[in-house]
Amino acid sequence: MTTVDLLLTNGHVFNSALHRFIETDVTVLAGKFYWLPAPGTFTGEAKKTIDLAGTYMIPGLVDSHMHIESSMTTPTRFGRAVASHGTTTVIADAHEITNVAGLAGLQEFMAQPSDIDIFYAIPSSVPSTNPEMETTGGIIGVKETKDLLQDPRIICLGEAMNFKGITSEPDSLIRQLIAVCREERPTMPLEGHCPKFTGEDLAKFIYAGITSDHTQQTPASIVEKVTNGMFVQLQKKSLTAENIAAVKDNHLFENVGLVTDDVMADDLRHGHLNKIVQEAIRLGLDPVDAIYMSTYTPARHMGLWDRGAIAPGRVADFIILRDPEAFDVVAVYKNGVLVDPAKDTSPAMENAFSADLRHSVQAQPLQAADFQLKAPADAATVTANVIEIAAVGTFTKRIQVKIPVKDGLVQWQKAGLALLMIQERYGHGGHISFGLVKGALDAPGAVGATWAHDHHNVMMMGTDVADMVVAQNELIAEQGGYVVAANGQITANAPLPIGGVVSDAPIPVLGQQIADVRQAMQKLGYHNTNEIMSFSTLSLLVSPAFKMSDKGLFDVVSQEKIPLFTE
Repeated sequence: MTTVDLLLTNGHVFNSALHRFIETDVTVLAGKFYWLPAPGTFTGEAKKTIDLAGTYMIPGLVDSHMHIESSMTTPTRFGRAVASHGTTTVIADAHEITNVAGLAGLQEFMAQPSDIDIFYAIPSSVPSTNPEMETTGGIIGVKETKDLLQDPRIICLGEAMNFKGITSEPDSLIRQLIAVCREERPTMPLEGHCPKFTGEDLAKFIYAGITSDHTQQTPASIVEKVTNGMFVQLQKKSLTAENIAAVKDNHLFENVGLVTDDVMADDLRHGHLNKIVQEAIRLGLDPVDAIYMSTYTPARHMGLWDRGAIAPGRVADFIILRDPEAFDVVAVYKNGVLVDPAKDTSPAMENAFSADLRHSVQAQPLQAADFQLKAPADAATVTANVIEIAAVGTFTKRIQVKIPVKDGLVQWQKAGLALLMIQERYGHGGHISFGLVKGALDAPGAVGATWAHDHHNVMMMGTDVADMVVAQNELIAEQGGYVVAANGQITANAPLPIGGVVSDAPIPVLGQQIADVRQAMQKLGYHNTNEIMSFSTLSLLVSPAFKMSDKGLFDVVSQEKIPLFTE
């Protein structure tokens, strides 16, 4: 007679193979599903029996593309936060901490304990472009990739972003990394970052070995990518009624998964992948398909054959729902053990990360004179190449603005622009680059962060130089963070002392800090669907179309350096 740890009865159980709910009992033994006997037929002993009373049992959610550092928290804090929302497995691309601290920083990050199962991607874009275009604190090359391929926690190559390197440079570093992965792990997924690429450009990505894309989609792009053999991951900004209809009409449930990609700390207080599932259902996706696309489909795509289904031998991660349509989580079990839904308020673990990672900002405090934007000699006016930001998303474009000059200084305030400054922070010269931004701030003040994708140098933007100085000095003093200043004072502050990109504060605390930063940015006139990500990606040289690093302004597609002032 078999003795099991759990016997669950009287529930509707999601069967991934049948793609529907069935009436069955479920048993759990040693953290795995043991047997699914017909209702009332189990004759063994159960240490505990749970009467599901007509509720619905589904596998734990599997997030196949996400970044823990996007929540600005540690793997430990992250796991505690998301487990209660039903996320039990994630595949994390930790390229933010790796850009800051290289392989050593990544290994420190991976060593942190977590209440959920965290698998990792090899950060393929450290740096996202090349050292001539941006300065980072680490580089992942062929040797580092080979080392990481020996680690069983590594199950894919993280999002490859370098369009030029992938499509037209046979000897590029990213091509070398792809070749190593194909040689050492021939069936391993190779994640991509393919925004707006179509036709032959898309074919070049796929031909090079890229197997998935998670960037913003349209109905046409979803169908084109899947038709050409790509796995598509839909994040929040891709959730539209039209995109959901494209998935349904073409029956793409095997080829499309639901992911989070980035969840800000203030949003993490309220949910994780469950919120994406809820939104997909609201937009017309059948709850059965939404469950399938957030459990079984992503698990199979990532080669995780031991999860994503309620079946013998699979990891006993499961969620109890009151109603699949509402996707209201009643309880979550990890390895057959009930997850504590209480909020994490435990104190910071001061020794969890090394002193090097806690003192990674090697930049000097600046003064007002350092923010003077000088014009070319004898110029009465200048024509500047300006970054114009959109109110929706993170894309930008290049425009030209004519600006007066007085006493040799560019009068950018009179042109209704904000000054953008990026300062090298890794002790490699401390150089500074300047840019100008339209569509950002319309009140006096400044925003600053060391959370500046993907190189994470010190980035400042302001309409008032005195406030830019206050914010920059605060970032240096606290070894990284996200700050807002106005009227000579810090008005919002989220310290990120671990690598300048991560906090070890509890999520309720960190989430409120980020919410305060967001609100303070809005008061300065920064309005976007995600103000924090919009600002932080002004330095992302692989996100269309015109961005800036510590090395200057760059056209993203051509990777050509663009002068701030035209001839």
